[in-house]
Amino acid sequence: MYRLGRWLSGLTSATTLLGGVAIALMMLHITADVVLRYLFSAPLPGTITYVSNYYMIIATFVPLAYAEKLDAHITVEVVAERLPRRLQRHLAHWLLPVCAVVLSFMTVKTWTEAVGKYEMNASLVEGGTTIITWPGYFMLPLGLGLMVLVLLYKFLVYLTGARCGLTVSDAERAVARDVHADNPASPGDRHE
Repeated sequence: MYRLGRWLSGLTSATTLLGGVAIALMMLHITADVVLRYLFSAPLPGTITYVSNYYMIIATFVPLAYAEKLDAHITVEVVAERLPRRLQRHLAHWLLPVCAVVLSFMTVKTWTEAVGKYEMNASLVEGGTTIITWPGYFMLPLGLGLMVLVLLYKFLVYLTGARCGLTVSDAERAVARDVHADNPASPGDRHE
């Protein structure tokens, strides 16, 4: 079980790197477009299409599992914060499979949509340039599916009491500490 966690940890880190690369490329692409547009009156064709159908989708959906690994998703606790700490901890863990079920449905739906876009060779025309857009649709089921795996893994670790293999670096641990300064009942307490 520990090895599976290590593998998931590496995969979530890799997908987060992919999200970071997408943000860097988006910045370079937009900067080049602005410079070329205003200095040479020759904008890059398809900038808006690339930004909205590739960069933003990759930066938003692919790193979802990484945020779950760090327990860094936004939480709203109105009732739970009034419960005893022990109950808060168990409640947080039992919500993991509920979230996994909902995200599994979303994964299947986005996969079906992505396959449909692939089969029709979806593309957009911007400024006389045809840009294929179907590859971007596959980023949603990738990010959502990986998050489902992380949620299920964390729940299995909770049930079995096994050692968690979702390794967290010192920098990640500092981020998680900041996020959970006011939330001591977080499911991520067991990460090593």
